[in-house]
Order: sequence, then C-alpha cells, then structure tokens
Amino acid sequence: MENRPDVPFFERNSMSVQQFERTDRIASEMMREVEKIIREEVRDPRTDCLFSITHAEVTRDLRYAKIYVSVLEEEKRQPMMKALKSAAGFIRHAVGQRIQMRYTPELIFYLDTSIEYGVHIAEILNQVNKETKDVNREQ
Repeated sequence: MENRPDVPFFERNSMSVQQFERTDRIASEMMREVEKIIREEVRDPRTDCLFSITHAEVTRDLRYAKIYVSVLEEEKRQPMMKALKSAAGFIRHAVGQRIQMRYTPELIFYLDTSIEYGVHIAEILNQVNKETKDVNREQ
C-alpha cells in the first residue's frame, strides 16, 4: 500500500504489525511451556528452587528466544543459571515437541533481577514514608 495520509499507519504497515503480534504470541506460549518443562521434566537438582519466568523475547526470524528467569533465593541463582544453560538443548527439544513450529528457537537464559530491584525500591519508599510520618508527628 502506498504512503497515503488518509490510511492509518497500522494498516499501511499491517505486515509488520502481524509479524510483531505473532512473535509476541510465540514468546508468550514459550514462556508457559519452558516453565512447565523446567518444573516437571528437568531432573537437575540445581533447578529445585523458587523461580519464575518473567519475560520472553523471540527474534523476528524465530531463531533465538531470550528467556528471563527470576530466582528468589540469592545463593541458588548462579547454580540455577548454569543448570538452565546445560539443559537448554533438552528444553528446546521439549518445546519443539509441544509447540508446532517449523523451527524451534535457540533458548538463551538471562537472570532477571527486576523483582528484587522492585522490592528494594518498595522498602526504600516505605522507609521514607515512615520517616516523613515521624517528622510530621514531631511537629
């Protein structure tokens, strides 16, 4: 479609919007499946901890998937990430069996500390709020 001002932008670029939505749907499905596979099928004792898959990103060509993992216990973070790195091929194969795709993306795991950072910020805000109330009471 030509560049016409009377046609909305998203309709002019509908192919890229469709591609974006498709990668989002695939990433969302991969998040669910990867978490199930790690919890139910990976037999590595280093994965027996409290974790959550917080986000997934799939490249447009569907060759790579970045999986962001949040681990609650600080001392188990590095062992968990090493376990995921070593089990990536197994997890990829299991995802390929569960999700019907021509090509299963290569999984790359990243440690996500955003939840921990959010808790830290909340603690700081609570402390500032408490100090503000104490100062107001004294006055």
